[in-house]
Amino acid sequence: ALFLLTSKSDVAYLYDHNDIRQGLARMRIHHYTAIPVITAAGDYVGCISEGDFLWALIDRKDELPDLTIRDLIRPDFNRAAHIDITMETLLERVKVQNFVPITDDRNKFIGIITRKDVICYFQQRYEKEEIG
Repeated sequence: ALFLLTSKSDVAYLYDHNDIRQGLARMRIHHYTAIPVITAAGDYVGCISEGDFLWALIDRKDELPDLTIRDLIRPDFNRAAHIDITMETLLERVKVQNFVPITDDRNKFIGIITRKDVICYFQQRYEKEEIG
């Protein structure tokens, strides 16, 4: 799956210590509906979605000035996969999420694999099998 990786240097992400305003601004600039979150050391923390911000506005509006991105992350949302994930497992993951965050052996965020890239991979594989 490594050949499908979009490198961290080419992916927008947030730091867990960013505040709500910074997070929303970055998502807006990049037109993302969900974005990976990492620590200053590069460890993968989770992902945050537009919905997470909206729920915070409703459920935690009095706390908003004091909240960081880390405070909004749902632990079960868009878990990272290890770099050696199989293509079949990757296909299962992209059925329910637009991208899969990828980490190395030290839990460092190294990039993402998108649903589009996985679909293209399997389409090319299918076309090769049909021809051959």
